[in-house]
Amino acid sequence: MSAHYLQNLNPAQLRSVEHPANIPLQILAGPGSGKTKVLTSRIAHLIAHHALPPSSICAVTFTNKAAGEMRARLATLIGEERTSQVRMGTFHALCAAFLRRHARRVGLEGNFTVCDADESKKLVAKLLKPYKEVLAESNLTLKEGTVLSMMSKAKAKGYTAGDALRIWTEWKAPPRAGASKVDPDMFLPEDLKRIVAWIYKEYEKTLRDTNSLDFDDLLLFGVKLFGEHKKVATWCRHVLVDEFQDTNTMQYDLMRHIAAPSRCVTVVGDPDQSIYGWRSAEIQNLAHMQRDFPSTVQIFLEQNYRSTASILAASVAIVSQDKTRIPKTLHTTHPAGPQPVLYSFPMDQIEVSFIAAEIKRLVAYTGGMLGWGDFVVLLRYNSLSRGIENALRKEGIPNRVLAGHRFFERMEIKDLLAYLQLVDNPHFLPAFSRIINVPGRTIGEKTVSELLLRAEELKLSPVEVTERIYDGKVPDIKPPVKRKLGPFVEALRTLRKLANEGTAPSKLIRCLLALVKYEDHLRKTQPDWQSRWDNVLELINFASEVEGGLVDQISASNGLEDEDRGVDDEEEWDNEPEELDWEELEDEGLVEAGKAPAAKAKGKAKETRAINDRDTPLRLFLQASMLSTDTETEKNDDKDSKDKVTIATCHAAKGLEWPVVMIPAVEPGVFPSSRADDIEEERRLLYVACTRAQGLLYLSHSTSRMFLGEVKPAGLSEFVSAVVLQNKHLFTERLPALSRHDRTLLAKVLQRTLPDESEVSRQIAEYKRTAKHPAWGDNAVFAVNKPRPQSSEPWTFPSSFQGALPDRSNLALNLDVATSVTFSTVKDTFAGSVPLQPDRTRQCVMPLSQSHDRVVNAPAIHLPRSYPSAVAGPSGIPSSINGITMKSINITAPTSPATVPLRVRDKPKSTVMPTTPTTLPSSSVTSSSPIVSPGRKNLAPLASVKLAGGKRRLDTCCKGACLTANAQIELKPIGDDNWLGYKL
Repeated sequence: MSAHYLQNLNPAQLRSVEHPANIPLQILAGPGSGKTKVLTSRIAHLIAHHALPPSSICAVTFTNKAAGEMRARLATLIGEERTSQVRMGTFHALCAAFLRRHARRVGLEGNFTVCDADESKKLVAKLLKPYKEVLAESNLTLKEGTVLSMMSKAKAKGYTAGDALRIWTEWKAPPRAGASKVDPDMFLPEDLKRIVAWIYKEYEKTLRDTNSLDFDDLLLFGVKLFGEHKKVATWCRHVLVDEFQDTNTMQYDLMRHIAAPSRCVTVVGDPDQSIYGWRSAEIQNLAHMQRDFPSTVQIFLEQNYRSTASILAASVAIVSQDKTRIPKTLHTTHPAGPQPVLYSFPMDQIEVSFIAAEIKRLVAYTGGMLGWGDFVVLLRYNSLSRGIENALRKEGIPNRVLAGHRFFERMEIKDLLAYLQLVDNPHFLPAFSRIINVPGRTIGEKTVSELLLRAEELKLSPVEVTERIYDGKVPDIKPPVKRKLGPFVEALRTLRKLANEGTAPSKLIRCLLALVKYEDHLRKTQPDWQSRWDNVLELINFASEVEGGLVDQISASNGLEDEDRGVDDEEEWDNEPEELDWEELEDEGLVEAGKAPAAKAKGKAKETRAINDRDTPLRLFLQASMLSTDTETEKNDDKDSKDKVTIATCHAAKGLEWPVVMIPAVEPGVFPSSRADDIEEERRLLYVACTRAQGLLYLSHSTSRMFLGEVKPAGLSEFVSAVVLQNKHLFTERLPALSRHDRTLLAKVLQRTLPDESEVSRQIAEYKRTAKHPAWGDNAVFAVNKPRPQSSEPWTFPSSFQGALPDRSNLALNLDVATSVTFSTVKDTFAGSVPLQPDRTRQCVMPLSQSHDRVVNAPAIHLPRSYPSAVAGPSGIPSSINGITMKSINITAPTSPATVPLRVRDKPKSTVMPTTPTTLPSSSVTSSSPIVSPGRKNLAPLASVKLAGGKRRLDTCCKGACLTANAQIELKPIGDDNWLGYKL
């Protein structure tokens, strides 16, 4: 009988799990295909069927969250005890753990500190300062972020500062065999590249002098450790890597070195979801693995368990345009469901209003089966979130921005961690500089600089210098600080003693808070001290959670297991003299007097190094906190997020899913980004965003968008327009009606209880009573899904007509008084403007929606003058552009420019309309009263005329010189019960 972990696996998943352990395997898993389930089941199979010890298995992920999910799933398959023995975590955490144990093999001390991004940025800013004047003289600028990015990309490829200088300045091929081409972002002006290379060199020296590493160094030194000391990896008998398509050069090398003894590797990835090239991810690593492990086998996971068939079809159609991709498809057992919606808007303000209103409508029309937390708005850029947030706020819809300010980046958390870092590593200058004057001790920057200079002169850590000044063993500095340093030194000494005794981190934090009176400090200096104090308490909670796993980690790392340590460590320690009682030897005359102190110092140094090389609860807690890079906010935020619409970037959404996904601004310059170097990666990014959707998917774009304070024309992204041209049925303009059938299907896909029909009716009635869809007005569902029948007979506007479009498929318009034409519709959607040139008569193609109830605002296409008047589908006129049906309009421009736009807001509910020409008061500039008397009037002084019909208004605006002196204006109501216009 099959093991329980093999149950409910589809054929491809089963082949992946039961694949022979000694043959390298690439599992190419599409989105929603159950890759985590397969990975955990394969680990269980390696342990149960192939009898591999759990401690001989290395499973690597990219985020702590993914590692936690995998660990939880694995515990249900093989139990928590055996799961705890599997070497599972992120690449960085794996390297940090082994570097702690084998630090001296790569020239480090075991108590090294991991710098976070903020500390690295401050260090770069300091190193960049001497070059500011030179840069200014050369009219050049160089930002800290640019330097950090270039250094990170160099480290991701394994380049030293010397390598970088050669590559950046001489354009030479990368010195490493098999490395990909140098990132084009690295090619800056010659002088800037040299400066970055010099800063890189000084940056590395500073990190080594302070016994610290940045995140990229963890990988660099990890590769060095496993690459140069093969025995360190002899414990490993199988390596498994998740999200393999996102690995960079160093991560791939790390996997290769760890797998070298066994040659047993399983990777899971999807090249269609490779979207981190800007972060040095190498999609070529799939090919590199086949080169380095020639017997590699590929298995495709193509069964999607997340999305409806219609969402999947549209998503695959987008990514399939990349002809260089590995050919594969996706299929699902879910029904087709509502088609993905593709909608165009004349301006971005209407687009965001539509998104907010549509979310509200969907909640009502599903009877509450969908809540706010079931919606996500995915953006290509963070900067696009402002309009979305404003629109949601106006509608009273709660929302959150995914990946906001991270917990461990907050001031109060960094303060407390700096104290603990200094206890563990007294050489770590960033921590010393941060907290020497926190809480305030009236120690200025000049004093701190003097302390650091004295430490450099004495070749001691700044903490040791501070303690010696306090103890009177070295002279004080000017101005004197001995008295001010008392609380600081006593706090560090107390914490150091507790840490060396193995005190739990949560207790250390409580002790620290009391020693430095940190709550009082926050109360005095921070207006929001209460919320900051809550963060401090949450840090204690985090420490308590981490403590649960520290016992096993300490036991494993300090146990000196032969398969981990190897014999080299024993040889190194055997070379040291045994510790002796030097005072007794002196008394017995066996050593010369005065020689003992040096020997004792050596013995003390050995003792100190032993402490430094030993993992303590504090050290492991600091490592956990520094590597918790995907800890977003407090735990309370996770509860609140269930009741909030999520706003996120497409990158941040990878690996997540929502019932409803909305992707605005699907336009050129956004998809693909105007800054993108890899167009296919941008296409994959849109594919990833679409495949986050389970039940409903919306793509939208605007035909005009505000950019740098100006409204610029826009259009539909080529990624989508090409798909629509090939198959116009993959997307629809019609909003989902969410009938009982739709709700039943959605409940099945989401595995939710179908709402009661009475509750659905109640919420719909409440929605109709209180809400209005900004794009469609009242009764939006019926307006969209029940279009009025179309007439095939062309309809010609009067020569001076401005007003609502009638129900016609073909429109013809001759204007002798305007150089631009603005159309509005019965749905009150501003629809577009056609530019005209004086003395030119041209036929222009105007795009209409497929239901012909609105004009899509897109640039006009000018055709040769030889074309006939507007008729349905004349020869040579394209039937569609960007997947939108095109209709023709004949436009004649006069020699005298004029603009007379008119906008019909809505049909009056109670109409008080004149049936004959009407006279307006000569002294009136605007009039909002119903017109009741007939007649005509000279309107030379008027800039605008406002007419009211019941509760609704009709606006007409004459701009510039469109009305000459003594001109007469006549307004007449025209139309029928379905639409309303005015003749001008």
